[in-house]
Amino acid sequence: MLPISPQILAALPSVIRRPTRAEWSTDGGLTWHPCGVSGGSLTADRTAETRYQASAVLTDVGMSRDEIQTVSTQVRIWQGVVIPRTSVEWIPAGRYTVTSAEALRTGGVAVELDGLEDELRQAAFPIARVIGPDSARFLTELLISEALPGEAVAWRPGVPADTTIPAVFSDGDRWDVLSSSPTGSGAGGIAQALGAELFFDARGIPTMAPIPTLGDPVVWRIGQGVGGVLVEPATQQTSDGLFNIVAATGDSGAGTEAIGPVVVWDDDPNSLTYAGPDPVTDPLAPQRLGMPWVRLRTMRYSSSLLTSVGQAAEAARALLADSLGVQSSLALTSICNPALEAGDVVEVEVAPGEWERHVVDSLSWDFGGTSMSCTTRTTSRRL
Repeated sequence: MLPISPQILAALPSVIRRPTRAEWSTDGGLTWHPCGVSGGSLTADRTAETRYQASAVLTDVGMSRDEIQTVSTQVRIWQGVVIPRTSVEWIPAGRYTVTSAEALRTGGVAVELDGLEDELRQAAFPIARVIGPDSARFLTELLISEALPGEAVAWRPGVPADTTIPAVFSDGDRWDVLSSSPTGSGAGGIAQALGAELFFDARGIPTMAPIPTLGDPVVWRIGQGVGGVLVEPATQQTSDGLFNIVAATGDSGAGTEAIGPVVVWDDDPNSLTYAGPDPVTDPLAPQRLGMPWVRLRTMRYSSSLLTSVGQAAEAARALLADSLGVQSSLALTSICNPALEAGDVVEVEVAPGEWERHVVDSLSWDFGGTSMSCTTRTTSRRL
């Protein structure tokens, strides 16, 4: 969760004002100019290639070469929160590149905004290139600084940044070399090989972070009743993107010995997605043990960046953790917490006195609004 004072977090039900402000820059963020925000909304989705997307009407600024345009203008937005007897507390709500702009006859400029991942994707390699070998830290920071000069990468605890990445040949997209696959399939890039995810956070900082799991610390309790912040959880389920077995292989394609496959699976008998005691060497065990409900959903992942059995196991475990879990949609229809981030773990009171842990996969809210919608994953344990 983004920094927010404990008194503001505890008093969200009594917020009396939610102002919004913005700044724009045409020189890559060296200088920023203030402007107003009249309406708009944002979506933060950790399953999308561009985590933060927004639309807004900017005021006190025009469309011109030196103001709002779609070549070099960036916009950053803050959502303010005010409770009784306090000054406004500003919380970052994204740093964006302008993808479309329209001057309104009533004044202001309507803009569509994408996070800075969009600029990395557009900065494809002009010619084919070999990257590495070197550490994941060096290569990640090199490729990002080539496209976005001056941007420093934040490495969160738990990411093995000093892992050696072998030489990689690429004739196209630097984002493919850098990123994890948002759908959990495909060859992936440096982030996926580290069992991590790469994204630009609400402040516009490129961030390499571990895959979130339900075992992470809870950052917010979303309760019902008097003083609560949740009116009603609207629960939905989907099996899209659900796997309970992941087989990871490291294969450079250059004639060297392949790594793996290393296979991991859901081995919790209480889980709805239990794959059996050993689906690799004993696939008949569920039949022998009287478990007709066991179903196998397998994902195969191959990457030339996996150079050891241990690395392949870590990547496979991260992919499995990111896939498991019943998909639940929760509508927080009364209170918006602008400090909440996609990937945060929250506790939700789904019924009076009944609490569940959820990983927030995506969230959306209107600037200045009081409501928030979240899409989350909760446990797949059989209750």
